[in-house]
Amino acid sequence: MAFGPYFLLASLEGLVTAAVLALTALGLSLVFGVMRVVNVAHGEFFMLGAVLAWAVSTAFAGHPSVGFVAALFVAPLVVGGAALLSERLVLRRLGYDPEATIVATIGMLYIIQQLALTFYGADARPVQAPFNVRIQLPWFGYSGYKLFVIVAAIALILAAWFVLTRTKIGLVMRATQYDRETAQAFGIPVDRVYAGVFALGAMLAAVAAVLIVPIQQAHYLMGRDPLLLSFIVVIFGGLGSLRGTVIAALLIGLSDGIISVFFSPTLAKMLATGLVAMVLVFRPQGLFGVPAR
Repeated sequence: MAFGPYFLLASLEGLVTAAVLALTALGLSLVFGVMRVVNVAHGEFFMLGAVLAWAVSTAFAGHPSVGFVAALFVAPLVVGGAALLSERLVLRRLGYDPEATIVATIGMLYIIQQLALTFYGADARPVQAPFNVRIQLPWFGYSGYKLFVIVAAIALILAAWFVLTRTKIGLVMRATQYDRETAQAFGIPVDRVYAGVFALGAMLAAVAAVLIVPIQQAHYLMGRDPLLLSFIVVIFGGLGSLRGTVIAALLIGLSDGIISVFFSPTLAKMLATGLVAMVLVFRPQGLFGVPAR
């Protein structure tokens, strides 16, 4: 096979990775940007969404699309509820202190991981895709479901952009992000905003997991790579920047797909980590972040 087919295949796989990564990193960026909380358990909320997607989809008989659609609604709601409970019982009691919340979310990581291991098991389990269609492209046919993942992620990112920039909810979130004390003085319930943002961030990770689990099997340790790559995207794109998150996810996802096909996945991760190190040295606020005042 010539260079062209390999490059097209690598680019498509990179776009799928970028789509899922953008959703996952967007949730982390929201929490990090609005609350100033480093949520180390973000990858485990991703994993929990995948495990719940398997549990919900297997509970429905009949066509796989029925179980998938149910999982697409149920898994994010359950994960969002778990995140909301964690915020109220743990993070709020710590006063959102940056150092304390890092330790607390590390503890949450292990708790969620061990609960998944206890009730779900150590086996990786597949979730059947809602449809099995191949789209004929130049040189080869490609999975229609993977193309659906890309389109769905774009739609969700546009919806998030609309909420953040064109609605009162988004205005309140941005006001809380810029100045918590002033927002409180104007009567904004900051604690409720924080709880909603933390739950929303976890729900975005869960949606990304539901979308990817028909491609990658659900496993109780699958949250590590999404967490690492999400941090890379947030640092590279800029703290709290939706545009930076999307562009960074696109660059990292495409480079990961192309380098993994032509060289090795390990090299792709090494280059991404090295790129973040350079960004931290020369532009600590990220490509589209605003320097701290």
